[in-house]
Amino acid sequence: MALLVIVALEVRVVFHSFGRYVQVPPPLNYLLVTTTMLGGAAGAGAYALGMVSDAFSSLFFTSVAVIVSAAGAIVVGFPILFLPLPSVTGFYLARFFTKKSLPSYFSFVVLGSLMVAWFVMHNFWDLNIWLAGMALKSFCKLIVANVMLAMAIPGLALLPQKLHFLAEAGLTCHALLLCYIENRFFNYSGIYYYGLEDDLMYPSYMVIITTLAGLALVRRLSVDQRIGAKAVWILTCLYSSKLAMLFISSKSVVWVSAILLLAVSPPMLLYKDKTRMSSKMRPWQGYAHASVVALSVWFCRETIFEALQWWHGKSPSDGLVLGFCIVLTGLACLPIVALHFSHVLSAKRCIVLVVATGVLFILMQPPIPMAWTYRSEMIKAARQSSDDISIYGFIASKPTWPSWLLIFAILLTLASVTSFIPIKYIVELRAFYSIAMGIALGVYISAEYFLQAAVLHVFVVVAMVCTSVFVVFTHIPSASSTKLLPWVFASLVALFPVTYLLEGQVRINSILGDSVDLGEEDRRFSTLLAVEGARTSLLGLYAAIFMLIALEIKFELASLMREKSVESGGIRHSQSSQSSSGFAPRMRFMQQRRVSTVPTFTIKRMAAEGAWMPAVGNVATVMCFATCLILNVNLTGGSNQAIFFLAPILLLLNQDSDFVAGFGDKQRYFPVTVAISVYLVLTTLFSIWEDVWHGNGGWSIEIGGPDWFFAVKNLALLILTFPSHILFNRFVWSYTKQADTTPLITLPLNLPSIIIADVMKIKILGVLGIIYTIAQSLVSRQQHISGLKYI
Repeated sequence: MALLVIVALEVRVVFHSFGRYVQVPPPLNYLLVTTTMLGGAAGAGAYALGMVSDAFSSLFFTSVAVIVSAAGAIVVGFPILFLPLPSVTGFYLARFFTKKSLPSYFSFVVLGSLMVAWFVMHNFWDLNIWLAGMALKSFCKLIVANVMLAMAIPGLALLPQKLHFLAEAGLTCHALLLCYIENRFFNYSGIYYYGLEDDLMYPSYMVIITTLAGLALVRRLSVDQRIGAKAVWILTCLYSSKLAMLFISSKSVVWVSAILLLAVSPPMLLYKDKTRMSSKMRPWQGYAHASVVALSVWFCRETIFEALQWWHGKSPSDGLVLGFCIVLTGLACLPIVALHFSHVLSAKRCIVLVVATGVLFILMQPPIPMAWTYRSEMIKAARQSSDDISIYGFIASKPTWPSWLLIFAILLTLASVTSFIPIKYIVELRAFYSIAMGIALGVYISAEYFLQAAVLHVFVVVAMVCTSVFVVFTHIPSASSTKLLPWVFASLVALFPVTYLLEGQVRINSILGDSVDLGEEDRRFSTLLAVEGARTSLLGLYAAIFMLIALEIKFELASLMREKSVESGGIRHSQSSQSSSGFAPRMRFMQQRRVSTVPTFTIKRMAAEGAWMPAVGNVATVMCFATCLILNVNLTGGSNQAIFFLAPILLLLNQDSDFVAGFGDKQRYFPVTVAISVYLVLTTLFSIWEDVWHGNGGWSIEIGGPDWFFAVKNLALLILTFPSHILFNRFVWSYTKQADTTPLITLPLNLPSIIIADVMKIKILGVLGIIYTIAQSLVSRQQHISGLKYI
């Protein structure tokens, strides 16, 4: 079998692919090639099987090596006068394997290098070819040097431990040459010969094979303790960096990846100590590694620019490039924190802030001052390309400086959330933080959405400052905040109608009073559109503000009630442990009844701590809901589906002894269902009135025409849906079980509304009536079963 494989390799590989290098005429060439291949295979097989063990077998092995070396030299055209040179080379190689003599191996390396150099110069030195972006002579020098290193490294690895640095240096130089050669082959794939051009691609699988072989060799030498940890670190980074060529088409990607890996990997590879549980890295070493990582990323900015340009199809902005550099720096520093400083909270906070800063730069792409950027010749050439204009045309520039304010506000929030800024403990710092947040967000919103309405800028900034102060001091109160926050909220509510009305009046007067050259109707129409758009934006802004305030108050009240429930629960538990256990089911039922009284008790106790919070939360919730309804009318014309998404806002209502006295946790779903029902009924009445009076000539209703029939029919069908909605809303308010037949009797009343109604909202009310009836029946049945379990 081995003979057949050797013959096949001889015919297919040697004579078919490398026949041009066989310098011996037939039939002598077949004899010499067969002798070389069969003799080499026989000698290698005998040594691998352990058959070379005595003097006779050693003499035979040496003779075969000498004969094979001489025959191979004759095949490639080595001069007969210098034929003893390959024979001596084979002799020294055989002597190394039989006598384990290192001098013999290094003699083989020297003589073999001379033969390789002769072969390269004899066959390729005089060719006028440019290969991989360089002259063939230069490429030959690199190949010969790489082969000489590859031959010398096994001998260097067998030297005593004090001289292992020679093997490490040889492996490092070999890996550098291999990276350089493969980078030239893969990224400079053109071959030029006498003005003719052809594409020559270095296959990707060769990059993968050499990388895996190199990593396996490094692993083996490390296990055998032939090389140290630093050499393993350098070689692993060099071999792994070659894989970047497969993903990024940049001529410098190999060296950029190598530098990044060398900067990132030390915390994972160089600080391993199995005898110590704590980290060997000191704080100054952590700072030094982080600085090296940042410098490495900055050195790789051109490769990042090329990768982003390839991904986007056009030149990326300076903010985008800087954002990716910052994110890459943060992720590269992550091993330092995760492996060596996981117990240091400030290090974790810094990593979060750095990565968040990079992500914000990527998303916002703020304008970068020229003094902060370094543009190389390559980046300048990419920016001066005229393809962008020819493809995308001239794009109107939009001021992007407000994005800096949003980035500042978000980073300030992250810094406070992670306690990087100790606003929880310093009231003055908390006040400065809230005011700075409000100013930053107010200026950003004014410049981004109300740029033309200069008068509104002050009102928007003041509103955002009030919102920021209210939210911050509600979440982290101070000694005097409970007295001032209601006035802050009142100021915010007062600003809402003033800003809304002022927007229309000022804009109309300023725009219409500028010039009279244009058409009066066109200017009036455009002005009304601009005012309407600005007012819609204001409504959206204030809806978001009131939603935020309502959520914050709901969260604070829920936290307070949870604390009170835990306290009262502990008291009840201590009391129940002293009582008799004979009435366990009854006491358990009474305890569950007492749980429903905890919110009421808590709200009463809150009178001394800040009774304004429920009222303010309810006002904010109602104003948010009303504002969203207005936005629904302005943007969608009053969509039927919108109420199902807007009504859950009313879940933020709180129990308030002033405005909603009987409202508690048990009735929290009542406002949602009532709002849906009332909204659909009112909009149905409006739709009927609109269709009658503005549909088919509104006078026909006065004489009993088709409009009268349309109105009476749909009003009757609308009234038929009332019983189901009334019963269900009463049930949601009280959760009192009613007669089993009452809801089911109202169920058929909804069917005519679904089948013959002309208005879609009446059909929706009918479907909701059926759903409400079924839900009420199921909940009532579940309550009945639960009650039977306690009896």
